[in-house]
Order: sequence, then C-alpha cells, then structure tokens
Amino acid sequence: MPPLIEGRRLTKRFDDFVAVDAIDFSVAEGECFGFLGPNGAGKTSTMRMIGCVSPVTDGELRVFGLDPRDDGPSIRSRLGVVPQEDSLDTELTVFDNLVIYGRYFDLPRAVIRERAEELLAFMQLSDRRNDRVDPLSGGMKRRLTIARALVNQPDLLLLDEPTTGLDPQARHLLWERFYQLKRQGVTTVLTTHYMEEAEQLCDRLVIMDGGHIVAEGSPRELVAKYSTREVVELRFFDGDARDKVLPRITDAGHRVEALPDRVLVYTDDGDAISALVANDGVEPDSMYQRRSTLEDVFLILTGRTLED
Repeated sequence: MPPLIEGRRLTKRFDDFVAVDAIDFSVAEGECFGFLGPNGAGKTSTMRMIGCVSPVTDGELRVFGLDPRDDGPSIRSRLGVVPQEDSLDTELTVFDNLVIYGRYFDLPRAVIRERAEELLAFMQLSDRRNDRVDPLSGGMKRRLTIARALVNQPDLLLLDEPTTGLDPQARHLLWERFYQLKRQGVTTVLTTHYMEEAEQLCDRLVIMDGGHIVAEGSPRELVAKYSTREVVELRFFDGDARDKVLPRITDAGHRVEALPDRVLVYTDDGDAISALVANDGVEPDSMYQRRSTLEDVFLILTGRTLED
C-alpha cells in the first residue's frame, strides 16, 4: 500500500533559519511513527506541516496522497491533533469541551454526544464529566485533550510531545491508551524527547538533530546498529580517581563518553568493566550497569544527550 504520509526533501525555513532541512521519511498505514530529538530539532515544525497549519517551504509532502498546499481542509478533516500545549476551554465542563469541538466537524449532535461518552470512559474521565476544566490536574487535562482529538474518529493521530510535564503514573496511563488505539488500527505520528516513550510506542522512528534526520529504523534496530548491548555508568566525585581509570578503560577498546555528571562506558560485557575498575583499586561513588537505549544512540551520533 502507498504510504499514508510521505515527505521528500521536506524543508521549513523561517527567514534565514532552517528548522527542517530537506528530510525524507514515510509513514505506513497502521503504524506508530516517531520523531525523536531534543527541543529545537525540527520535530514540531515537521508536525505542523503534516497538520496543514504551517506551509511547506520547499520539497514535497503528501498526506493521504493529497498535497497540503491544495487540499488542507480535506486533510485536516481526517486528522486528530494533540498539540504540545493544551488548548481547552477552561470555563466549560469536560463533556461540553468534547461536544463543542465535535461541532467543528459538522457531526450530528446525537453522534457527538455518544462519542463523547465513549471517549470519557476510554480516557477514565467519566466521573469528571460535569466538572469545569480549570481545576483539573495536568494529567486529566492532557487526557481530555487526547479525547477531544479522537471525536472525529481520525484516520491519523498527531501527538506532539503528548506526555511532557506529566508524572510517571499519568505518562504510563497514556501509553496504555495509545497502545489500545494502535491495536484498533489508528495510525499515529509522535514527537517526543523521552527515549523510553519512543521505545514503548514506536514501530519506527527517526532521530532528528538540527533539522536533519541522523538515523532511522525501529528502536531495536537503532540500538543494535549504533550502540552496544550494555552501558556502565560511573560517577566520581574525586577527579583524580576518574582520570586514573579512564585511560585503562579506553585502552581496553571500549567506547567512553565523559559527561559533566558521569562517565558512560559502552560495552557488551558490563561485568568485565566492573572488574577492570576494581582491579585498578578505584572505587567510583556509584556504578550502574544497564542496557543500551535510544538516548545512547543519540549521544553517539551527535555527541550530546537528548536533554541538552
């Protein structure tokens, strides 16, 4: 089947600033596709072009096989959009926010009300149905924003940093809901700077930095291609101890990233690194052995962490 979204040399410029620099990507129907990268990487600019709210500067973009330049209204009618910031009407009730939003799609009132009740149950907000939005918690407002994006039963759901600022419990609840939507066949495009979120949700993703795509693949493929099986994190409050152990690790053929707050050692045998440090008579203030993640891939590819 043809891609649901396809970009070829897609570019977005703001005067002399190039936010998105001639990127190529495609999204298949039914998959969850992610744009991973730090703030300023070009993720949101790309999403706004896909959502037909920001014009393409150069290159080609097709959504549902249509050109956003000519068919913006037709594309937008089939989208569900969750922006970075909630844009709810805080003076209205939870239920009325959904009903009024549904009217923008010219849906019959009875259909809107039925869908609103279903979505409140789906997002665990039924007990807040008649509450005003203003006093709701951040997690509840985010769930309501996502429910609102589903009122028109979209063919494509755009999630721009959907869980930023939420506590872990609220984040995991939304992940579970996104997974249910995926099982229902909803195509999702996600931007995030949380590597765990990308690993949990995305079938495929691209890593962006400075408007460019620096890597593409499934989370597992990217880790296997660019990183090692394990990472050992060492923390030293004593600079002399750190300086003593770093040459030995490097000479042993291991990749080492010395960050301001910790030292990362990339290896396929974390136990061997632990033994090597102990044999030097150096005792780090903390030592943590873990599997490689997408954040390690980003650090290896760009020389900085996702939070930079």
